[in-house]
Amino acid sequence: MLDCSKVILDLCGGTGAWSEPYRRAGYLVKVVTLPCDVRLYEYPGQVYGVLAAPVCTDFSGSGAQYWPEKDLDGRTLASISIADACCRIVLVTKPKFWVLENPVGRLRKWYGPPAMYFHPSDYGDAYTKKTCLWGDFNRPVPNPVEPVRVCSQGSWLMKLGGKSARTKELRSVTPPGFAQAFFEANR
Repeated sequence: MLDCSKVILDLCGGTGAWSEPYRRAGYLVKVVTLPCDVRLYEYPGQVYGVLAAPVCTDFSGSGAQYWPEKDLDGRTLASISIADACCRIVLVTKPKFWVLENPVGRLRKWYGPPAMYFHPSDYGDAYTKKTCLWGDFNRPVPNPVEPVRVCSQGSWLMKLGGKSARTKELRSVTPPGFAQAFFEANR
């Protein structure tokens, strides 16, 4: 049964994988992603929770060699404006919980230390990809497994290849174990 009193905003949500447990549980989930621009999103009324995953392309440590170029050509500033728009939505909607996710990189330069770090293997998905979470939320209960695929240069994530939209999507999909654990801790 749909619970309209519990609206979840999935900002920059891409596939909607992170908010899927909420949708299955009957929450009204609004995925705000391309072609929509979160910076132009008209704030809804009451919001129960905000899941924000701004694009990591200009922040992730795996792309550090490109940071100087991105700083000069405006890509970094554009990406910061998207992350900041997510934070403004949180300020306006005053949700019961909110979280902003991004891989380890330079977003902490602007937002300070994250509230927590995790690897997908901490929540039952057998690979590593150190990820930061900022916000006001209940920590999910870990369900650790031994990582089979370790994320580093040359890892399976890096071997997905090129810069295609499909490759970026595969790298950025929220691990299902983490998504479920986060939902269980923040219903």
